[in-house]
Amino acid sequence: MFSFLSKKKPTTAHINAQAITVQPKETLLQAALREGIDFPHSCRVGGCAACKCKLVDGRVKELTETGYILSDAELDQGYILACQSVPQTDIRIEVDLSAQAARRTATGRVVAQDKLTHDITQLRVQLNDALPYKAGQFANISIDSLSGVSRSYSFATPVQPDSQVSFFVRRVPGGVFSTAINDDSVVGQTVTVDGPMGDFWLRPSTAPMLLVAGGSGLAPVLALLQEAAAADESRPTTLLFGAREERDLYALEQIQEIARQWRGPFRFIPVLSAETVPDSWRGKRGLVVDQIPEVLEVGTHAYLCGPPPMIDSATALLKQHGIPGAHIHADRFTTLHDVVAVAA
Repeated sequence: MFSFLSKKKPTTAHINAQAITVQPKETLLQAALREGIDFPHSCRVGGCAACKCKLVDGRVKELTETGYILSDAELDQGYILACQSVPQTDIRIEVDLSAQAARRTATGRVVAQDKLTHDITQLRVQLNDALPYKAGQFANISIDSLSGVSRSYSFATPVQPDSQVSFFVRRVPGGVFSTAINDDSVVGQTVTVDGPMGDFWLRPSTAPMLLVAGGSGLAPVLALLQEAAAADESRPTTLLFGAREERDLYALEQIQEIARQWRGPFRFIPVLSAETVPDSWRGKRGLVVDQIPEVLEVGTHAYLCGPPPMIDSATALLKQHGIPGAHIHADRFTTLHDVVAVAA
């Protein structure tokens, strides 16, 4: 008879200066979108950090562990993921809505599928209209033959004059989208590209630069380096590229061209992690992260792109060697499988 006394009531969330009502069990992102606020977001499952915002006052219940995608500094400052946060009290948050204002949806068609390795395909899309973005950012893409399926991929080139964009799609076991791109022909199909998103791009500086990429994480790194080379960048730069076997190395000609254009010192170091590596391989072996201490320079700014375990290990190692979090920029290539595993 007293059950009505324990029924949860709606809460109020102040997003910057705007107050909205959040229903019980509703996430902050769900409420913001329902109220018509153009809140930054992408995956909606806690895998991309596009919806991160600063909790200034109040309490929220987090549906998943967020430490794997938010930095220690962001956690210390009170940042949360809106898509994984259910308000427990009235709350007040701060969020940058300017990035969302630049986001738009463009359509185009697939003009090519180029096999880069046995499990990575470059998807080339000719857009009907220009889509401005910063090299290093990503977008949500979907194709006609997979209705209701959308996945996030980084742009693999800087903005092109002809509005053509490219994405590197790695086959994920059981992945509906990645399997279709790697195994089936989708040339000629209509593509929808929603973006840009993400805060992974080159910050202006003259400090030495270290880039660490694993697998298809090379995509935004290549875009970033190509854009910088075209702008006559001269800062000392090292690119570490981790792959399992020699057959998993790709884009080597593009990297050579970047090195040729670079105005300052440029080192490219591929690293193979397979237990058995052919005797003919003269390069580095082991985990790519383990190579960081050998190439790290004083005052380095780091850009990391790849699977979460690689990002976390590299970040921890860089901090141990005195690189502050503010100079470590990362893009975690998180799959839906990764998100489910964290939430379990």
